[in-house]
Amino acid sequence: MTTTATPTTPTPVRIGVTFPRVVRSEWIKLRTLRSSMWCLALVLLLTIGFGLLLAATVNAPGHGALQADAQKQLVVQVATLGVNFTQLVVAVLGVLVISGEYTTGMIRSTFAAVPTRLPALFAKLLVLVVVTFVVGLVAILATAVVTAPILSGKGVDFHVFDSDVMLALLGGAGYLALIAALAFGAGAILRNSAGGIASALGLILVVPPILSIIARITSATWVQNVAAFLPSSAGAKMFALAPSGAAASAPSDVITLTAGSGLLVLLAWAIVFLVMAAVLVKRRDA
Repeated sequence: MTTTATPTTPTPVRIGVTFPRVVRSEWIKLRTLRSSMWCLALVLLLTIGFGLLLAATVNAPGHGALQADAQKQLVVQVATLGVNFTQLVVAVLGVLVISGEYTTGMIRSTFAAVPTRLPALFAKLLVLVVVTFVVGLVAILATAVVTAPILSGKGVDFHVFDSDVMLALLGGAGYLALIAALAFGAGAILRNSAGGIASALGLILVVPPILSIIARITSATWVQNVAAFLPSSAGAKMFALAPSGAAASAPSDVITLTAGSGLLVLLAWAIVFLVMAAVLVKRRDA
């Protein structure tokens, strides 16, 4: 008696969509896009370029004339001057990271691979924030190093490794990362590059001067206090060494944020935009 062997078909191996794999996919997307590389290169070039320009043109009294606190403030100012310009670059990058996929229709493939959607959104955000922070920190530290000989010739010592100076430099990189996250949220909400960039840059670049003009015309304290809580105003405290006694000299009814409170305010702005983006990404069609 013979038995017929039933052929067995191999069981297909399913590769799960895990968050680390999604992060790796988003990292590949980011580093293979020319627009991303150009934005990151601009962060480096602008930060170092503006730092060199300020270091070369600043007028220092000479050797031994500046107090240690004043020297530290100058070092931080030179190293982080470019942040005022590169914040616009990272805001554009933050919007393009998400809006570019909506423009090309690639977002459908992304959400087809990650049906729950939110892991893909958070993977994009994580890659963007980490890359922006690292590039921003490298640019700021490089600026401090390359401008050190110029400042040394003007009597300013190399204070980069002092704890308060290093915290301010880290704050500059953290500010860029949070601005990128805020802009990313705006891009995810609007799903349009032009609209996302306009809204992000408007909040960072346009609203503060408008409130400043209103405050000067009306002398209203509440306008000054509102302006202090704008993303750029609050975030600027993260990479600024305030002169001694600055808080005490400010009017009692005017709110003055510290570096820590400025960080919390900017973080709250970013979280609000990202929560709105997450809710809309789950509810809307791709």
